[in-house]
Amino acid sequence: MAARKSAATSNTSKEDLLKYYREMLLIRRFEEKAGQLYGMGLIGGFCHLYIGQEAVVVGLEAAAEEGDKRITSYRDHGHMLACGMDPKGVMAELTGREGGLSKGKGGSMHMFSKEKHFYGGHGIVGAQVPLGAGLAFADKYKENGRVTFTYFGDGAANQGQVYETFNMAALWQLPVIFVIENNQYAMGTSQKRSTSTPDLHTRGLAFGISGETVDGMDVLAVKAAGEKAVAHCRAGKGPYILEVMTYRYRGHSMSDPAKYRTREEVQKMREERDAIENVRELLLQGKHASEDDLKAIDKEIKAIVNEAAEFSKVSPEPALEELWTDIYA
Repeated sequence: MAARKSAATSNTSKEDLLKYYREMLLIRRFEEKAGQLYGMGLIGGFCHLYIGQEAVVVGLEAAAEEGDKRITSYRDHGHMLACGMDPKGVMAELTGREGGLSKGKGGSMHMFSKEKHFYGGHGIVGAQVPLGAGLAFADKYKENGRVTFTYFGDGAANQGQVYETFNMAALWQLPVIFVIENNQYAMGTSQKRSTSTPDLHTRGLAFGISGETVDGMDVLAVKAAGEKAVAHCRAGKGPYILEVMTYRYRGHSMSDPAKYRTREEVQKMREERDAIENVRELLLQGKHASEDDLKAIDKEIKAIVNEAAEFSKVSPEPALEELWTDIYA
């Protein structure tokens, strides 16, 4: 595939391109391994993979600063890895082990990192949106200049609590970026069949919230839009909506055969729009890296993921007493 020329391509350094390539590849390989472990029965419960959507979170993390916060839904492993959470701790949490980031008690959908300002995946559709506005409210109160990235999907965009949150965020001018990861199918219903408005970001207009649509398969376009949104929030102008058009290659969760779309559609996206392949082509065409360089990166990433998988198998299961920790009354 030929590399897509993003407006930001010309002023992106070789180091940055390599960084985005590595980060997206880590998420892709991690999720592929998680899918394998799920198939082997080592991961229980639900498991929602991020394969195909890597450019969204990598691009937005590139626009974030230390101290900015992020909160998302249950399709959350990519967000954890992009903000720097330890792959071993993430994978061990997936397998319900003591070495997991929530000590094996949260599983795929509920892990957190105070250190990385990651406030969770959340299993209830849309529940993280008011929580994200609450995080932004705390930052506004403290006047610390921080911004919160609140991620949700096109399906969650039809939830009532999203609009209650838009209203309060606009009223209080909160420094929150509402990121709609529009992968076009919610759980299994296409946007055309479920949503009255073709552009989800325009739903903020009723509340006076600015927004735009972004190509979520182009990491540089996402980063540029993220920087604009971050500047808007830090300037005290209130919330901003980014509708990031993306695509997941797998089903909604591991139990979803995804019969609501054709194989040809998925294959066409993989061949023509893949975010990782796009950066790969930019690196090769710009002579920033050779095929051998990229093979070495892939080998290194696979080693990191395999190490995480091994750790997730040998880490002990939590002791029974762990049931009573972190319970507040």
